[in-house]
Amino acid sequence: MTTTDWDSLADTFDQEADHGLLDPVVRAAWARRMESWLPAGPSDVLDLGCGTGSLALLAAGQGHRLTAVDSAPRMVERARAKLAGTDAEVLVGDAARPPVGDRGFDVILARHVVWTLPDPAAVLRHWAGLLRPGGRLVLVEGVWNGTGIPAERLTALLAPLTERVHHERLSGDRDLWGKDVDDERYALVAPVRGTRRHTEVVDVHLILRRGPEVLLARRSGTGYADGLLHAPSGHVEDGEDVRQALIREAAEETGLALDPAEPRVALVMQHRGPGGSPRTGWFFEAAYDPARPPYNREPDKCSELAWYPLDALPDDMVAYCRAGLEGYRAGERFLIHWHEDGDPIAYEPEGERRAVVLPVSEG
Repeated sequence: MTTTDWDSLADTFDQEADHGLLDPVVRAAWARRMESWLPAGPSDVLDLGCGTGSLALLAAGQGHRLTAVDSAPRMVERARAKLAGTDAEVLVGDAARPPVGDRGFDVILARHVVWTLPDPAAVLRHWAGLLRPGGRLVLVEGVWNGTGIPAERLTALLAPLTERVHHERLSGDRDLWGKDVDDERYALVAPVRGTRRHTEVVDVHLILRRGPEVLLARRSGTGYADGLLHAPSGHVEDGEDVRQALIREAAEETGLALDPAEPRVALVMQHRGPGGSPRTGWFFEAAYDPARPPYNREPDKCSELAWYPLDALPDDMVAYCRAGLEGYRAGERFLIHWHEDGDPIAYEPEGERRAVVLPVSEG
């Protein structure tokens, strides 16, 4: 991390050959590199820590649409003057959290910026989130007199974000620097993996009512929550809607052949088991029909089916199922039930309650 006062360097910044690119040989060397690092066609480029805008000007001259950001107002002033006549936008802001809202970019370009960051891993993740699918990070870094960031370390930081990292050694190209250099200078070009959308398992739960009682099944031989009571339930399979899944699971577990008109949505609850991933549960209510008594169709997964009073549920239940039934009994419609990693799967009478009621719109 660095605490350099970049504003105070704005007046002399371009005197360095690789900053101002005033020497035609140096400028041409950087232009060739930029052509190889950036997409062939016009693209949206976000230049972070742009300084006086020399690289942004090269990119704009190659047909790209530039947004440039720097935290130093005097650097930004000089960049705006340099980029006058182009469509580039130059903003004052923190490179770590650029003020670009929800805009997406094809390329994020940063030269000699990552080494200044207090938490580069977090910033790289944020930058990756600003890229469109197929976007890339172009990072020019090095180690100068013991300061900077080695290529090996930066490559490791990029590993969770990309399938591959293209490394170019820049130290040996004196035209880039206007002189011979013997320290570590390099560029990394990293196409970022497409952001994975959050996905959740959807499960369905049957609240079969026999007057004041509900039907519960005791889990057995499943490897999860065995010995505990739970409403008949299961996962939605590919191609099913939640009602179809509920009807299928009811038939598989209890032998009930429910008509599609019978199940009524009782409660929706997003829940997370201890150490697990979030999932969304749909609880459906259906009425007991003496002509169609339920029975245990899966004795390898269930040791018993039994009726229990809804207003006096047993303690030996899966915690989130009990929370769902308690919410249903209280007339709630939407809940969140989020276990902490150290919580037990089983309901604990004296344990902390995790259910959060979500209010329903009055509109």
